[in-house]
Amino acid sequence: MTLFVDPDRAQFDAFKALDRDTELNMLNLVKFNDLAKYPGDHDLARDGLTGAEAYANYGRYSGPVLKKVGGSILWRGSFEAGLIGPSEEVWDAMFIARYPNAHAFLAMIADPAYQVAVVHRQAAVQTSRLIRTRPAAVTDVFG
Repeated sequence: MTLFVDPDRAQFDAFKALDRDTELNMLNLVKFNDLAKYPGDHDLARDGLTGAEAYANYGRYSGPVLKKVGGSILWRGSFEAGLIGPSEEVWDAMFIARYPNAHAFLAMIADPAYQVAVVHRQAAVQTSRLIRTRPAAVTDVFG
């Protein structure tokens, strides 16, 4: 399995090139490390936290920043089984975060409090998917 924790430069540039003024929803799929992998000089590096515990720290510290920029969690779920796709992709956390626009998302990740919080995410995450989506009308049919 290829591991993804942070966006690469090309992905981030493509994200920033999209319309920044429309509402967006970010689908988050996250697999945790068994043990958190904090940088050696971090206060929690030797505490033996699990990835789930480190991710809980990320949520605790990033939540107020999400709220400050006008964002919220729209949906949260628990992984049960994959029907299509690589069988090794099993997710520990799954949720959709809503942002009023890309400016809000960019403001969140630039916020100094978020910069402190993201260290916990980086320590917690083995691999993840972060997928930007645009809300669309809901109907009774697929497609």
